[in-house]
Amino acid sequence: MAAQRRRPTQVDIARRLGISQATVSLVVSGGPASFQVAPHTRQAVLEAAADLGYTVNAAARSLKGGRNRLLGLYTFEPVFPVGQRDFYFPFLLGVEEATAEYGYDLLLFSSASSRGDRSIYAGGANRLKVADGCVLLGRHIDRNELAELVREDFPFVFIGRREVPGEELSYVAPDNVGATRDTVRSLAGLGHRRLAYLKMADDQEPTRDRAAGFRQGIADAGIGEDQVLVHAMGEPAAVTGELLQEWLAGGITALLVEPSEDDAAVAAVERAAAEAGIRVPEDCSVVLLGDPPLSESTRDWTRYTPPREQMAREAVRLLLELLDDEEGRPRHLLLGCRPIAGETVAAPRAGRPS
Repeated sequence: MAAQRRRPTQVDIARRLGISQATVSLVVSGGPASFQVAPHTRQAVLEAAADLGYTVNAAARSLKGGRNRLLGLYTFEPVFPVGQRDFYFPFLLGVEEATAEYGYDLLLFSSASSRGDRSIYAGGANRLKVADGCVLLGRHIDRNELAELVREDFPFVFIGRREVPGEELSYVAPDNVGATRDTVRSLAGLGHRRLAYLKMADDQEPTRDRAAGFRQGIADAGIGEDQVLVHAMGEPAAVTGELLQEWLAGGITALLVEPSEDDAAVAAVERAAAEAGIRVPEDCSVVLLGDPPLSESTRDWTRYTPPREQMAREAVRLLLELLDDEEGRPRHLLLGCRPIAGETVAAPRAGRPS
């Protein structure tokens, strides 16, 4: 990964000019007090700030002028209507409750157009600025817009790990690396040595993290890469009964399935198993690398669950930390996931290759 660009600070300006940070702060504040500084010093500060690419932090301006005490929540996905089993419901609940506990009001930004697309900068302006800062979430993101938010010094925290080339974002995310690694170790402990990993085809950060955890897990268990199969999930129909039969004939004894925000991948695997007459877990174990809402299946799937509501609460806490940090230093927080035993994993059947 390319080195992250650090935002220039008032300390950098002060060091360049050999003056105090307090003097720099007076000048860049732009208020009446800035004229207490000698004109030649004020001009030198402004020139150094421009040369270094320093911009006044939006959070610092808010502290000086008084906050609106409004926090925003922006989603890159449609989230209404929501229900108890909806993927996004715990996030919305956690953000709302934490915002209220900290004494702020919450604004939900929904920028969907009649075409169904979403943009923070619809109309050319950042509409989130009515809030002091914002919590963002969603899988299908616009990275250019995230980069622009960073360049504007607009305080935000993403729920989920997200990367933008050349920038560093604040986020709260589940530890998908550790959870997937531990899942592989658990399967290996039961005797599974031939594994198939069914991953999402879009290769976003959660998928890359799970893939990294999968590699760590097989390395820890002494399973060679020639003993595993990695299958990119495109359309759900890409997993068929014929394909599952082929994998089991080749010695595969367990499937690790990466779900998305819905249960389409899980349902596809379940349909394919039924089509091929494959029993779960008697003929093949199946574990989900996450905890999607299950609208079609009544199985108690073996899986791990991210602490969604806690992630949302921590996102609000980190956002308020950003508002209090004049330098706006990015925050990163990974939270552990809870394994759920379920009923879809068992030891490999005796007599089958493993």
